[in-house]
Amino acid sequence: MTSLAEKLLSAARAKGLKIATAESCTGGMIAVALTDIAGSSDVFDRGFVTYSNAAKIKHLGVLPTTIERYGAVSAEVAKEMAQGCLGASDADIAVSVTGIAGPGGATTTKPVGLVFIALARKNSETIVLKNHFAGDRASVRQQSVDKLLHMILEVI
Repeated sequence: MTSLAEKLLSAARAKGLKIATAESCTGGMIAVALTDIAGSSDVFDRGFVTYSNAAKIKHLGVLPTTIERYGAVSAEVAKEMAQGCLGASDADIAVSVTGIAGPGGATTTKPVGLVFIALARKNSETIVLKNHFAGDRASVRQQSVDKLLHMILEVI
């Protein structure tokens, strides 16, 4: 994970890009992965841990109607989280993650391991990916972080 975060930070630094994060099911793990690297402050702008729906609405501008219609774990909420994070930060790239890490919280249509990640950039379409990760809570969260770091690196 450290080498991936270092590559990402180096690539962003070379292009003068800033990154911000909006996290739900990962609880700040993406921000930790980036800020564990010394000198990351020239790339990492800020992170939002918006675990509750109220926090998503208040801090990221997610519409209550979006949550009511699609649920907090949805492509639509992930997209609004990333876009809200971009607007509430000084970042060039904002990412979000929302999902069901387990062991509880699952439904028949939204199983444990369902995770949506999104990436928003200024003047670009927001990218949203639907993922189905296997394993326990720790594994689902770690796979989410890994997938999102790879996604940022690919975009950079």
